[in-house]
Amino acid sequence: MKYIIIALILMMLTSACNSNGTQEEASAPHSSEEPGHVQLTDFQYNVAGIELGKTSLRDLSDVVVANGLIDIPPQNLVSISAIMGGFVRKTELLQGMKVRKGQVLAMIENPDFIPLQQDYLETKSQLAYAKLDRQRQQELSTEQVNAQKTLQQAETLVQTLQARMLGMKERLRTAGIPLKTLESGKIVSQTAIVAPISGSVTTVNVNLGMYVRPTDVLFEIVDTDHLHVELSVFEKDIPKVQIGQKVRFHVSNNPEKEIQAEVYLINQMIDEDRTVRVHCHLENDAAGLLPKNYVKAVIETGTKPVNTLPENALVQFEGKDYIFIETVDKDRDSSKSSDKTFEMLEIQRGISEDGFTQITFPAGYDIKNTSIVIKGAYTLLSMLKNSESGHSH
Repeated sequence: MKYIIIALILMMLTSACNSNGTQEEASAPHSSEEPGHVQLTDFQYNVAGIELGKTSLRDLSDVVVANGLIDIPPQNLVSISAIMGGFVRKTELLQGMKVRKGQVLAMIENPDFIPLQQDYLETKSQLAYAKLDRQRQQELSTEQVNAQKTLQQAETLVQTLQARMLGMKERLRTAGIPLKTLESGKIVSQTAIVAPISGSVTTVNVNLGMYVRPTDVLFEIVDTDHLHVELSVFEKDIPKVQIGQKVRFHVSNNPEKEIQAEVYLINQMIDEDRTVRVHCHLENDAAGLLPKNYVKAVIETGTKPVNTLPENALVQFEGKDYIFIETVDKDRDSSKSSDKTFEMLEIQRGISEDGFTQITFPAGYDIKNTSIVIKGAYTLLSMLKNSESGHSH
């Protein structure tokens, strides 16, 4: 839209020039003999809508620029394996599926499940007998019929079998064998692999009939409701960064949307690339974020007074930033004493906030007494380039 308006202004200037007949050459915007200068008559100046102003001192947020990734807390990324291994007999998972905590992900069959359950049932029976024997030995000991040693042996056997039962219960639990089913007298050869958290399935490494070992990762599930930002900050900037500072960032798949976060942790070790990891928490859960999204961020490290100009006062040309300042052309014709000359000046752009941008001038410029084009800068840029193009022919 900006460039359409500029084109219309140029058309108006050209039309005005042509209507004056003999004044056509005088009315056309032209650059002075110095490169980067453009001269306008009062008419052209008014039609272009040029407005002049000066820099203003504003408190803008001092920032540290950093890149990083959307990451997942360790407790929200789960790799799932089969504790005892076995053959995959059932699974319907696909990458991207949503699962809930406790949902069955796969059924694993292993012949080793059978003797494990047999041992548990046999030990359970032995423990029941040992408890009865201990009770008889206690009664006999009370009547002083047997030796104290026999009672002690019975007590030791009960404690040994109880310890074995506890160990076997834990093995059954970790293998996924339901204890209630086993207590009812039913022995199974398959166990269920269930989801330990709710989330999305990101990895599926199995298919039906496949044999998996205990070290194999069958599935990965990620809970994307609690993502965070992991930034890499250059070591020279780390002294400016503190816990609790605000962070503003954009992600690669949605560069127009700004998301807020807060510095939560600062690593105490410098990486090989001379950066330090800074861990940031999102202020609000943002929809659409994905793990490993590339992030461009700024960390607000405080405020400081800086020289600023409205964003519209800056123009970009060939990858550099410029402004236009009003100058006095000593060589201009006295008959054109009301003409205005503007110089295109390269500057350094700083931080931007609320429509204003920090400006750094080249050394030697009197900032306070410099009149700057704060409106119509892109129109001047177009006039200058058209004029220089005309002189080149």
